[in-house]
Parts: sequence; structure tokens; C-alpha cells
Amino acid sequence: MTEACTVLFVEDDPAVRLGSTQALQLAGMQVRDFASAEQVLGHLVPGVCSVLVTDVRLPGMDGLELLQKAQAIDPGLPVILVTGHGDISMAVQAMRLGAYDFIEKPFAPEQLTEVVRRAIEKRMLSLEVDTLRRRLEGYHAIDAKLIGRSPAITKLRRLIADVADTDADVLIFGETGTGKELVARCLHDHGRRRQANFVALNCGGMPEQLFESEVFGHEAGAFTGAAKRRIGKIELATGGTLFLDEIESMPMALQVKLLRTLQERQFERLGSNDLLPMDCRVIAATKADLLERSREQAFRSDLYYRLSVVPLEIPPLRERREDIPLLFAHFIMQAALRYERQVPEVGSQQMQSLMAHAWPGNVRELRNAADRFVLGLSELAQAGAEGAGRSLDEQVANFERHLIEEALAASGGRTAAASELLRLPKKTLYDRMRRLGLNTDEFKGR
Repeated sequence: MTEACTVLFVEDDPAVRLGSTQALQLAGMQVRDFASAEQVLGHLVPGVCSVLVTDVRLPGMDGLELLQKAQAIDPGLPVILVTGHGDISMAVQAMRLGAYDFIEKPFAPEQLTEVVRRAIEKRMLSLEVDTLRRRLEGYHAIDAKLIGRSPAITKLRRLIADVADTDADVLIFGETGTGKELVARCLHDHGRRRQANFVALNCGGMPEQLFESEVFGHEAGAFTGAAKRRIGKIELATGGTLFLDEIESMPMALQVKLLRTLQERQFERLGSNDLLPMDCRVIAATKADLLERSREQAFRSDLYYRLSVVPLEIPPLRERREDIPLLFAHFIMQAALRYERQVPEVGSQQMQSLMAHAWPGNVRELRNAADRFVLGLSELAQAGAEGAGRSLDEQVANFERHLIEEALAASGGRTAAASELLRLPKKTLYDRMRRLGLNTDEFKGR
């Protein structure tokens, strides 16, 4: 475990520095040695697993000043002071200032390695606790944005929390209206790049001839009408996140250029020969099956595999119906605040109507329905009035019809595939279709 941490050892005496470094290495530790405090300052990085061991008496900046500078850079970094016999009172004072421990010269190699090992264990535990705390905070924050208690949405939140604080590129799959940009923003807002820009680009929302300039930027005079330099989306996202929505609609010629940029992490503005670094996380989103499109030669398979380091799939609303009441209540509250209206009560008949609907527009459609409900439009009220005169058996049959129709539509009228979606035996599905008067012919070719 000690190999996961680096010991930064500062000692101006070459013989002592060499002997101590070798002792620590023989104990299985990674060591970087320095002859002065000034040399080590650039290697003090917050949040990295490291331990600083420094002599108190050094040329230039002494060990006590280095201790204070190290604490300013990373308050949790364990600092061990190496002192001479006459420096004990100074070392005790340093302990009060926040030093982890001190060792008096001359010391045995075993004494050095034991103190450093304890410091490493403390540092690793501290970093692990910080990571867990950030994850828990992320879970709660993501919970407020991605609403629902279904297993599918719970799993999605967990995956987002696990990968948000990494730089891994992500490919988000989801139907229209499922919330792909919301997921991308959650990844950005709870990651290490959250202080920089979140730059969104709809790959299907602009002419092909403008796309390259929009993504990479251009220099003045690069083409007719380019009067001044333009910063592209990649450059604007430096230090942050670049979100490429509807990636499936990106022209093939531009897919090649994007792939090269992602691989080399460098790019050029149009009209320039200067290579610029690409320092951003890339999150792409699609509603299409990119592997199927690659087989049809409509999307590059190498770009697909480059983008999908971490694939995230957002379930459609019809596959998490148990979340509809919670989502609808949330959207009603938001709409009531936005339109300055009272929060209307949702009756059982209205809720049954919501639960039975197919929701092809997913969460976006549900939010629009909540807006109309708050504004007093009669859509749900009428549904409630219609349901009020039905018996329980009629309402159950109507709900069952909706579910079977959805499965048949999704499977193109193939009953075998529909039975798998519904988790029903084929014979049971046939019997229910016969009872409800459903025919597979009307769903074929959808």
C-alpha cells in the first residue's frame, strides 16, 4: 500500500540524503529526493498521496518555513521534520504548528521508515475519507436533479457519482426528452472541472460549412467573411467540459477530424498552423444506435469506441413508471412557482391517466403536461372525468392495453419480442391480446 504514496525527502547533506532514500526504497516506498526546500515546492500538489520529510536546517528556506508553505498548499499533507540534538524545542513548536512528527539525528533507518509508514497510512486514510465525503455529497446533489426511486434511475445516479470526478470521456444514450444534457451537466457540476465552462454544441443544429469553424475556431482571413479571430468550442471549454449533443448527426468528414483531435488532444484553428492543446472533458450524447449506424457506414466505429470510454444509458419514462408520480409532483411545484399559481391537487383518476400514458416524449413531455395542468388547461381534468365513470376492471384493462400496445410498437409487431419486453409467456400475451381485441398487423413496420 505504501507504493501508492510518494515520499518527498529534503536533505542538503548528500550522504544522509542517499542513505535515507535507499532505506525508504528498500522498505518498498516511492521516494523523490531534493537538496533544498525551494526544489520541492513545485512538487507539492493538493490531494495527491504524498508525505514530506524535511531537515529543519537547510540552506536558503529552512524546514519550518517549508512546513508553513506546505500547509498553505495542502493543509492535510503530513510533514515530518528531521532535527539535530539542539533543535528539540524547535521541533516541539513545529508540532504545535501542525507538523505530523519529528525525528532526531542521528536516527536508525528502521525509525525513519516506521514514522514515514505511519504518516503514509494517515494520508491514505484521510484522502479516502475525503473521496467518500465528496461522493456522498455528489449523491445527494445528483439526487435532487435526477429524480426518481426506480432501480434504473438509482443505478444511473450511482454511475454518475462514480465517474463525475474523473476525466474519462462519456457517451450518453437516451431517447428524445430523457434528459441527456441534464446528465451531462451533473457530470460536469460534480467533477473536478466544475469551475470552468460547460460548453454545449448541437451537432445537428448548424450547416456543415460552419461546423468546423464553430468547433475549432478560425483566424482572421481564414475564409471569406472571417474578419477577425474566433475562439471555437473546444478552446472555449478549456479546463471544463465539451458537450456534443446529437453526435450521430455529425458529418462523416468532420468525424475524422474530431477523432484525430481526441486521440492527439491537440487542434488547429482554421487558417493557422499552430497546434493548441485540447484540455477538456468530452461528453457526447445520442438517441441513435451508433454501432448500427456504423454498420450502415453512417458513423465511424473508431469514433464510437473513442467516445464511449464510459457509456451511460438513460432509461425511457415508460421503463420507470414508478417515478412518474414523484416527477409530476416536482414539475407541478416548479410550474406553480414559475407561473405564480397555486399547486393543484392531482386526483387518483388523473394519476391513473398519467400512469397509463405512453410518454413518447419522455420526461420533457411529462414536464409540459405538468405546466398545462398548473395553468388550468383541461387535459388531465377531462381525463379524470372520463375515468370517474369507469369500473376498476375497465380502468385496469385500459392500462393493460396501453402497456401491450407499447411493447408491440417497440418490437415492430413481433409477439415473441413483445413477450420478452413484458416478461410474459407468449401464450399469456396471445390470450390477453385476443381479449383486448389487439392485432399485431397494425404495429408492423413502426
